[in-house]
Amino acid sequence: MSRIAVICGTGMSDLSNEFNVTKTNSTLRIETNWGEVPVTLSQIEEGVIAVLDRHHSPGSSRTPPHRIEHRANVMAVKSLDPDIIVSVNSVGTMRKDMPPGTVGVTSDVLDLSIRPWTFYDEDAVHHDRTSIFDDSCSKICVESLIESQGFSPSGVTVAQCVGPQFESPSEIIALEKLGADTVGMTLGPESRLISEIGIPYIALACSSNWAAGKDPRDPKSPIDHHSVDKLASSMRARISSCVIALLNEYQDNQSQS
Repeated sequence: MSRIAVICGTGMSDLSNEFNVTKTNSTLRIETNWGEVPVTLSQIEEGVIAVLDRHHSPGSSRTPPHRIEHRANVMAVKSLDPDIIVSVNSVGTMRKDMPPGTVGVTSDVLDLSIRPWTFYDEDAVHHDRTSIFDDSCSKICVESLIESQGFSPSGVTVAQCVGPQFESPSEIIALEKLGADTVGMTLGPESRLISEIGIPYIALACSSNWAAGKDPRDPKSPIDHHSVDKLASSMRARISSCVIALLNEYQDNQSQS
């Protein structure tokens, strides 16, 4: 039976509830060298889906993006031996053809943050990141999004910023000039670490707000996290459709290649 691991965050905490399960969801607590990680398992007819909320914490608060222990999260999903890992990221958008409320398939990452993320601190190991995301998985999700929202923005590059504050208009202008289409706070570390574990990987970008200064109605419009979270949650059904499409089609594509 196929298994997909989903790492998600803003607006996606209840993603497991989107699936028509064949038995009650269960929660695993996976021990890693970097701490314990809770993962929710959903079994559906098409396979098993493991959902990890990257902002998990022992209490009721949510871990801010700059304090997430990404090594624990990635090692936890690796231990489940998934066929595919999916990152779901809430992003601010600079693209008019990807307004808030739109889901896109990420094609590349622009990560200029200064903190290194790796599983190899004791010996120099250099992993290739020329093609970060799996082409066949990306195509499956593009087709799913065309069906569920009518189109799928192409060539989406996500810039990695540290947070927890949103960016300034000048920072957004600079990121645009460097080739970014959207901006987020978590994809960079995840993509770096997943490149080191060799599991097929895809990222879905949920456009949850206009980036600072980019709202066509009011460039000075402030960004409110609660509004961002609410809009991101409205995209859960499209994300779940992508995950189910991956379960249905990925193995078939692999067997035919």
